[in-house]
Amino acid sequence: MKLEVPSGSDRILLHVCCAPCSGAIVECMVENGLRPALFFSNSNIFPKEEYELRRQEIVRYASKFGLEVTDDDYDHREWLSCVKGLEREPERGARCMECFKFRLKRAAAYAASHNYEVLTTTLASSRWKDTNQVNAAGEEACEGSGVIWWPQNWRRGGLQPRRDEIIREQGFYNQNFCGCEFSK
Repeated sequence: MKLEVPSGSDRILLHVCCAPCSGAIVECMVENGLRPALFFSNSNIFPKEEYELRRQEIVRYASKFGLEVTDDDYDHREWLSCVKGLEREPERGARCMECFKFRLKRAAAYAASHNYEVLTTTLASSRWKDTNQVNAAGEEACEGSGVIWWPQNWRRGGLQPRRDEIIREQGFYNQNFCGCEFSK
């Protein structure tokens, strides 16, 4: 798949949620000559052991490409405060929207303070997530930051089947829930 980066920038921050969702995206970006920095910002993941397992998997995969992974501060208590009152919302509901905004605002702030021009996310690769929600959260997160939101549909162009192949090839830990205790 041929990628067209907004403004043609090569200063890209890729917010990553987990290795399974990241595999085909990272591979595609590298094949297109891009060297994104990966930003692991996932205070929604609970318990902390689950967070660490997912973080270690993305670090392992990124090292295959020589890519940098930055680990955001894990603040589950702040994330819980962000979604308070939305605990019973279904997947793709209001809780997910607030969760996306929480994580992508942190990513946009990091991007702005570290001179990344473009932000995108692997959240848009999961068939369990609403890409319209993800993109709305990304647009809001980047608003006023000077960072351009890249609303790439990472499910297209053969990336979904490639995602599954990479999961098997790499032997990734492949979780069966998004990470938050309310999605189980």
